[in-house]
Amino acid sequence: MITVIAAAAPLWKDGWYREARHLASPNFGVRPPGVEVDLIILHSISLPPGQYGGPEVEQLFTNQLDCSRHPYFDRLQGLEVSAHFFIRRDGFLVQFVSTQARAWHAGVSNHLGRDNCNDFSIGIELEGLEGDTFETAQYRQLAALCRHLMQQLPIRHLVGHEHVAPGRKLDPGPGFDWRLLQQTMGLPDQYFPSGCVSATPPSPQ
Repeated sequence: MITVIAAAAPLWKDGWYREARHLASPNFGVRPPGVEVDLIILHSISLPPGQYGGPEVEQLFTNQLDCSRHPYFDRLQGLEVSAHFFIRRDGFLVQFVSTQARAWHAGVSNHLGRDNCNDFSIGIELEGLEGDTFETAQYRQLAALCRHLMQQLPIRHLVGHEHVAPGRKLDPGPGFDWRLLQQTMGLPDQYFPSGCVSATPPSPQ
């Protein structure tokens, strides 16, 4: 008797990650020809601010948010935004845009002298509040996702929205533990924002 073992589905297909729930957003564009995607930008988001676990973030990124449901949502009326990925408090991962496409997450931004960071970055939203802390499950999922992104793309830097839009954005804020992410991934300092990590390259856990 011959046992046939089915081949596992590829981890990536057309920029979509197998380990995420896929919820396609209409808010994306084509990357400029020949662009090298070498940057990961981390964000934090919760809707309404400080409330977790609801469908509102997913609804925002898919243009389905009912802005009449909460006073805070008035400012979001007509807003068309997205990110490539969203990591919930329990580590559950959602993908909205293929990594091959340009998600609308950074806005007016600059990294190392290059404007329009959306063109050459991956945007990852963490369910959380600016300045507040994040969950262990989120760091684990984030580290795994970033490792797999780095196997597919020439990623050379991981930064926060606050680092590419200083004065305009504050997320993910001082509650985000860059040292923990560095330690978990085992990457040297040059991958991270200056002053946010240790002076000695760590060993991965």
